[in-house]
Amino acid sequence: MGNFETVHERKNTRSVKWDLLHAVFQTEDVLPMWVADMDFKAPEEVNNAIIERAKHGIYGYTVLDEKVKQSVVNWLSNRHNWDIEEKWLSFSPGVVTTLHMAVQALTEAGDKILIQTPVYTPFYQVIEKHDRQIVKNPLVQKDNYYHIDFQDFEEKLKTGVKAFILCSPHNPVGRVWTKEELSEMARLCLKHDVLIFSDEIHADLIYSGHKHIPIASLSTEIADKTITCMAPSKTFNLAGLQASFAVTTNQEYRKSLNDMLGKQGHHMLNTMATTAIEAAYEHGEPWLNELMSVLKDHHDYVVSELEGKTNLKVIRAEGTYLLWFDCSALNMDPKELKQFMIEEAKVGLNAGIDYGDEGASFMRMNIACPRETLEEGVQRIISAYQKLN
Repeated sequence: MGNFETVHERKNTRSVKWDLLHAVFQTEDVLPMWVADMDFKAPEEVNNAIIERAKHGIYGYTVLDEKVKQSVVNWLSNRHNWDIEEKWLSFSPGVVTTLHMAVQALTEAGDKILIQTPVYTPFYQVIEKHDRQIVKNPLVQKDNYYHIDFQDFEEKLKTGVKAFILCSPHNPVGRVWTKEELSEMARLCLKHDVLIFSDEIHADLIYSGHKHIPIASLSTEIADKTITCMAPSKTFNLAGLQASFAVTTNQEYRKSLNDMLGKQGHHMLNTMATTAIEAAYEHGEPWLNELMSVLKDHHDYVVSELEGKTNLKVIRAEGTYLLWFDCSALNMDPKELKQFMIEEAKVGLNAGIDYGDEGASFMRMNIACPRETLEEGVQRIISAYQKLN
């Protein structure tokens, strides 16, 4: 199945992660463990399907036919116990693209949109670029674990919030929301007539003992107020192919979303994206199961090493291949912390402050890389830490 140990050369492949080091970190001398793509090859079934398609040599306008849509329907049913209809599907180049479209289609300038901080950076841009107002419901960290402040959640909704962008599983803190948590968020959104735009791009990347539940699967009433955004891109490392989909049961909302996608020129996916969706969802599950075992081992290694040899505290991830760790023991402000990781540890991480003020003392690490790369990055951090103490 998967080859998760080979270190692949990614420089000079137009890789954001590897070829933009100087632009992002002002140096080439860092090990990139930041942007959320994996240093693993996609499943061979996907690569072979793309190669076979390329052999045809003609890349004309390509239709999203019933086979592609049915592969999505089957995946959601088999992997997430969520039975949907093909007609509920909309397709776009990416989840963030869909969120932009949903905000434009279903809210108005000046509307309030709620997010749970610290949260995925593009959420801020999705709101602000369209002249909507950000409303924050900060997550509460207690005993190295993040909780939802439901009292604050409802108080914020009462202020006239029009939509809530849910991050499920949550990036960067790694929470996989329980059925009880999802049900309460949904109940309050229904009570206060708030739309739910649910980013569930990490839905397939769940560690043993946890289960992803699409919020729209809780009830038809909740589904009717929700646009669910998903993709095979994080799951199978296909981000560069630009393929995602949304599930919208509400016919009116779906028409508005599709109309907005059309206005922006998003009429179809590219040929290889269409090929990859079908191949990944039809044949990729064994590869994914193996990946999750590798990621769990990586997760436990980082926790053991950082907490055993430093005073840095790792938030236990329930999903995603992104680890969120608390660097407050270093007593540095966000700028100093970022420079410490770049200049002393020589590791390229995502600065926690970029996810909101609540992340000021944190860093985000991408652990979806060969073990050799992971160990090198972690030991660089430990070595730099120990030089300070």
